[in-house]
Amino acid sequence: MVRSLESLEPRERLWSRDFTLFFAGRTVSIFGDQMLLPTTITVAVLKAGHGVSGVGYALAAYTAPLALFVIVGGVIVDRFTPVRVMVAADVARLIIHSALALAFAVGRPSIWLVVILLALSGCAAAAFQPGFGSVIPRLACDVQKANAAIRVTESLATVAGPAAAGLLLVFASVPVVMAIDAATFGASACCLLTLRLRLPRAQRRVPLRRDLVQGWQEFRARRWLWSVIVVFMFFQVTVNGPFMTLGPSLITIEHGETALGVIMSMFGVGAVLGGLVAARLKPRYPLRAGAVALAVGPLAILVVAMRLSPPILAGGYLLDGAASAFWLVMFHTSVQTKIPPDVLGRVHAYDVAGSLVMRPVGQMAAGLVALSLGAAPVLYFSSAMLVVTVCLLLYVPAIRNLPRD
Repeated sequence: MVRSLESLEPRERLWSRDFTLFFAGRTVSIFGDQMLLPTTITVAVLKAGHGVSGVGYALAAYTAPLALFVIVGGVIVDRFTPVRVMVAADVARLIIHSALALAFAVGRPSIWLVVILLALSGCAAAAFQPGFGSVIPRLACDVQKANAAIRVTESLATVAGPAAAGLLLVFASVPVVMAIDAATFGASACCLLTLRLRLPRAQRRVPLRRDLVQGWQEFRARRWLWSVIVVFMFFQVTVNGPFMTLGPSLITIEHGETALGVIMSMFGVGAVLGGLVAARLKPRYPLRAGAVALAVGPLAILVVAMRLSPPILAGGYLLDGAASAFWLVMFHTSVQTKIPPDVLGRVHAYDVAGSLVMRPVGQMAAGLVALSLGAAPVLYFSSAMLVVTVCLLLYVPAIRNLPRD
């Protein structure tokens, strides 16, 4: 007999058996992801002779399908329950990433083969992501602490993933790192399969279009939510897309692969610190506090644009990681505590789609513009636009004054 959440002891409310398994699966999966994207893919594409623009195409190929198909993934999650969909997505990514490793093992694959495989992986991630967001409030009573714990472990994986990739790339080959990444999805699927969380399928069957419309209506009804997404569409095309493409590329070219792994890992160290703060600090207005934290982000972009030494680059990435983690915990907790569970998958899907849809535009444009103007001017522009992003978040009353649930 399953006990209700109210009957659990306080110490059991977060670290239950199911949450621990969920936590473990997410940790190993994100570790593999951080080894692959962007560190190993950046090195692999550059070594294959496709240049910085090729890195932009590869990263955009993963992000674009994720942004485009995540809304359909949200409908599938609400219809077939999140755990089933997440397991299927993990198995699909195990197969796709194994094929990517094989492609680099047998030679130098064309950029189009890399693009196609990463696009398929993005489609699988589009099915996984809404399920991930909707499971957390069903496993934990204290959603903010659960989000903070997951953010901390994701951050630790962000530290270990790039560092491990950098070390492995010194002694091993790109296909080996990709094969390890593929195996992590198998481990994640095994953890999810052993969950005791049983969620019945939705009994009412309606057309796909009606499910999409209902999710959109729930999303549109919350001004604070769609306002954040509109601001982050601007952020992705002007800040995050260019920085994700040009930052690792410049660091690799100027300081080498090992330095890239270490510097990227410092982002994870900062994110651990930000997640730990977010686990304890419960501001009255979470999105306002998160926006203020993001104000330190331009420093990370500026130190790359100025081509400073690796220790300074590491410090900039550390601050950026702390700010990003704190914002994400505040935002995801707000979504998961203010949206009804039966539509959370679809609403979360609209959130992910809106947040990511413009990133591929920024990623592809950054490489092309950098070829004409140079990377530094693009990064200076991105740092200024991050300041504008923070101002926009604080300017909108629905965001600034959203109370903690």
